[in-house]
Amino acid sequence: MREEPVSQALSRRTLLAKVIQGLGVTLALSQVIPRAQAEEGDVSRSEADRLIVLVARPLDAETPVQEFASYLTPNSRFFVRSHFGPPPAELLSELNWRLRVGGLVDRPLTFSLKELKQFQEVTLTAVVQCSGNGRASHRPKTPGVQWDRGAVGNARWTGIRLRDVLTKAGLQTTSRHVQFQGADRPVAVTVPLFVRSIPVEKALHPDTILAYQMNGRPLPLLHGAPVRVITPGWMADSCIKWLTDITVSRDEAQGYYMQTAYRYPTRPVMPGEAIAASDLKPVEAMIVKSLIAQPQDGASLVPGPVTVQGVAWTGEGKVVKVELSVDAGRTWEPARFIGEDQPYAWRQWQYIWQATGSGPRTILCRATDAQGDTQPESSSWNPSGFLWNGWDRISVTVKA
Repeated sequence: MREEPVSQALSRRTLLAKVIQGLGVTLALSQVIPRAQAEEGDVSRSEADRLIVLVARPLDAETPVQEFASYLTPNSRFFVRSHFGPPPAELLSELNWRLRVGGLVDRPLTFSLKELKQFQEVTLTAVVQCSGNGRASHRPKTPGVQWDRGAVGNARWTGIRLRDVLTKAGLQTTSRHVQFQGADRPVAVTVPLFVRSIPVEKALHPDTILAYQMNGRPLPLLHGAPVRVITPGWMADSCIKWLTDITVSRDEAQGYYMQTAYRYPTRPVMPGEAIAASDLKPVEAMIVKSLIAQPQDGASLVPGPVTVQGVAWTGEGKVVKVELSVDAGRTWEPARFIGEDQPYAWRQWQYIWQATGSGPRTILCRATDAQGDTQPESSSWNPSGFLWNGWDRISVTVKA
């Protein structure tokens, strides 16, 4: 992300703080101030790096990659993405919030949070990743929030199975899709609502849940309180926040955010090329990807053993291999997996690199999943900048 001059960063401090207060949440100021200000001694650099703000309102902020040295991404360090910002907190209180289930069901239902929690509780660990994570790496540039590497996180989600709710409502035989809508609303009435749908097969999968806890705590407002959808293995555009309405239908959700946005080409395309609607499909499952969390990009190292570590994940499959290269991809060496191995979660990996000589070095990493898919050197370009999974790379300097 482009760094701002210190004077500009300082002038934005009050504005950004007011923006966050206007969202009805409380964040540490260090989560919304630019890095340049931290370097002037106003707050510590480590605290300023909690989140990297790309857009102030609605808040779009990514996680610094060094946070991915841990298995679970803390709630306060988890990337934030929304189209309109969170709804007023009072609308989401346990007293006022309701979940409505309708459409092609035998019994339309309405649940309070207490009633929803009567279903069997389940917990799973899953990666949630913005479809545009890595968009800043596409060339030529594509429109949208210029996410770098940190629009992703791994959390432990607790809630109830969506399948149980739909079964209680009674799915009709013509059901093909399940639509979701949250309580968030655009400022202008001319802006379409954020409505998305998933195929009924994914909705009925036992691991698709309505989550009300994140890492053992009530779901934070910025992450969809009181309830959000979690579709493990799929991109975050289907993980609707502030959920209030579930509608079972015969067709995909209509409207901009399903029929135009969050679609990508089924074939290679060139910049500026016209793409027929029939050549576009919804963004769904994640693809194999890995990141280097340590050492940090730009680090100075001394010759000798250097611990390189990071994370790797894929969609509904399993990561089976991570490799590193320190010679521009001519040769690759396997990393070893460490830590937990859970479906839908990322795998932590580690590699001991023997740094020799002196001067600049580039470290590359790539992952392979059980389907045999391996990260390419560079992702295929698409007009929305989705699904970037090119080799991750950092530059370091060895100083003898």
